[in-house]
Amino acid sequence: MGGKFGKVDDTAWIDEARQDTAIDVVEIVGTVKWFDVSKGFGFIVPDSGLPDVLLHVTCLRRDGYQTAFEGARIVCEALNRPRGLQAFRIVSMDNSHAIHPAEMPARTHVQVQATSEQVRAEVKWFNRIRGYGFLTCGPGSPDIFVHMETLRQFGISELHPGQTVLVRYGPGPKGLMAAEVQLDGPAPFPSH
Repeated sequence: MGGKFGKVDDTAWIDEARQDTAIDVVEIVGTVKWFDVSKGFGFIVPDSGLPDVLLHVTCLRRDGYQTAFEGARIVCEALNRPRGLQAFRIVSMDNSHAIHPAEMPARTHVQVQATSEQVRAEVKWFNRIRGYGFLTCGPGSPDIFVHMETLRQFGISELHPGQTVLVRYGPGPKGLMAAEVQLDGPAPFPSH
């Protein structure tokens, strides 16, 4: 076959068509089952009854989202992979039915009720492996203990020394303890 673009290779077109049909794109409408920022993934429960859909952090961030809250309504496009469905494009996410991180029960054995106003604090140190660290509001102020589970509740995977956060805290069994944490600007690059 000729034309202004030259000869068309029929076999190349057939191979492309086969590849396109092998990619099974499915539109998913459902609810975020859970999402863990520190692990970098979570799952969506489709309304259609299909199996859970893997939601990876790279998909979220590429489409402008930092995290996905439990209970959020989501519309996405998913690919049928050998290990199951995986979201590859977020069409929309509605957090009006999501469970706010502060409303979720903590998975730690100690829960603290926030008694302070929201204040700006600096990360004194944080050890992700140990799962905790300390914040300070300045010289002469008592340190504020912060647990990894509290950070996870608020979609934070890690803190770095010198980073500024917004925190509400209350009395814990051994001193002040963070109850709510929000990032205050971008995280600094970790030093090695």
